[in-house]
Amino acid sequence: MLEVVSLSKDFKKHKAVEGVNIFLEKGETVGLLGPNGAGKSTIISMISSLISPSEGDVRLHNDSILKHPQMLRKVLGVVPQEIALYNDLTARENLEFFGKIHRLRGKALKDKIADILDQIGLKERQNDVVKTFSGGMKRRLNIGVALLHDPEILIMDEPTVGIDPQSRNYILEQVKRLNREKNMTILYTSHYMEEVEFLCDRIYIMDKGHIIASGTKDEIKSILSAESTILIKLERSSDAFVDRLKEIAYLKTVTSQDKEVTVVVPKEVHPFNQIFQIADETGATIVTIDRKTATLEDVFLHLTGRALRD
Repeated sequence: MLEVVSLSKDFKKHKAVEGVNIFLEKGETVGLLGPNGAGKSTIISMISSLISPSEGDVRLHNDSILKHPQMLRKVLGVVPQEIALYNDLTARENLEFFGKIHRLRGKALKDKIADILDQIGLKERQNDVVKTFSGGMKRRLNIGVALLHDPEILIMDEPTVGIDPQSRNYILEQVKRLNREKNMTILYTSHYMEEVEFLCDRIYIMDKGHIIASGTKDEIKSILSAESTILIKLERSSDAFVDRLKEIAYLKTVTSQDKEVTVVVPKEVHPFNQIFQIADETGATIVTIDRKTATLEDVFLHLTGRALRD
């Protein structure tokens, strides 16, 4: 349905995206993962026809949208990473304004706004100004704006950043419902692996402007089929402990975040005695140590060498 072909984007001397290929089939939810600066938002801007690529093409039903952007804009909804609402207008007034941009008028607009307010759970707050809303309510209204014209394709750029767990779960369930009930095609970017696990049929992992892995969840996890992950929780963070672990040749990946240290090892290796010895020598106190099967986040750490939230 939608295909990104050899897409690249240069900003002066900085190459933000290079040679990216992505495809979305009708009715599937596809995850696009990567740390800040990986190029995700740049790709979304090019797909949305907001910026032009330096090279490559974006094709809808095999027709280039670079030459005919209106073709895509009619069927595309975008939920941007930054809130795109008018704070001094009410929820209803925001929906009316954006609805009219999509050429909705009269009863059609009124009925659609009523439907959207019900979908996003803001019917009781429709006449309140947006600046009085919580972050989660603003995010939900932002999604409502993107749905006004019944898009066939929905792009969601980190739609749950900085919101409470209740609003986050509400949004995730709404995405599931849109995909299931309306057969909507969704491209979803996130910093949260658990969201992608819950929502997505296929996944692209991106870093430094390139796609570095792609496939179904199981296919991505199989990258570490010969490895296992050891999660170490310390009483307090210890750079000395982490540095010593990185000196061990058979430890494929060693990453740390606060008091947690993650180590990827070949499945046949049992490094527990050496880990405890290093902890003793560096004065680190191990609270728990656990061996587990590979997760999406483990694969990301293995491929990029850094935590997704960095």
